[in-house]
Amino acid sequence: MAPTLALGQATPIGDAAAGAQVYQRECASCHQIGEGAVHRIGPHLNRIFDRRAGSHDDFRYSEALVRQGRDGLVWDLVRLHAYIENPRALVSGTRMSYRGLNDADRRANLIAYMRAYSDQPQNIPEASPTAIAREVELPAETLALEGDVEYGEFLSAECTTCHQRSGDHSGIPGILGWPQEDFVVAMHAYKQKLRPHEVMQSVSQRLDDEEIAALAAYFYKLGRE
Repeated sequence: MAPTLALGQATPIGDAAAGAQVYQRECASCHQIGEGAVHRIGPHLNRIFDRRAGSHDDFRYSEALVRQGRDGLVWDLVRLHAYIENPRALVSGTRMSYRGLNDADRRANLIAYMRAYSDQPQNIPEASPTAIAREVELPAETLALEGDVEYGEFLSAECTTCHQRSGDHSGIPGILGWPQEDFVVAMHAYKQKLRPHEVMQSVSQRLDDEEIAALAAYFYKLGRE
């Protein structure tokens, strides 16, 4: 069983429990992981996060993978996603015969499972994160605000000059049915100019926390009707 990860204000990489099942189906015939893991057809996968590609001295890698490691390839979240999706697209000439896993959610679950067997930040602070940080960190009380749906409808006129109440996505992303917390985080990211869109930055600057919560509640409810 994989260790439990403390996530705090962040989005988990994936579901590690579901990832264990993906691992058994996709990886276990060639790779071992966990206590007592050893190299088999492929190298063991303990401590893969932050590890340079082709760096086990006691495993015979393809020259292509060793070369990529020498050139600076390190197994982080982005590169693991790319390699598991299509090994040969990331490392041309790899001996890994696996054809790849196209499903992004299953890949994320698998990586979350493998992440639990690498160095943890609570033990080694500079280790890779165990989750994907939100765009902007917000106080718990801001995230906990319960938005007033009727007030959100009153405030929504400016939003719906661009975003359609029908949910149509033509040219502009739809916002109906957004999870309320995602809406709040996105608006604060515009407010802090972490998201680059001048109109949205301007609109968000004029909204306080309660108004943002009200809009989040309104558009969530509208998408469920």
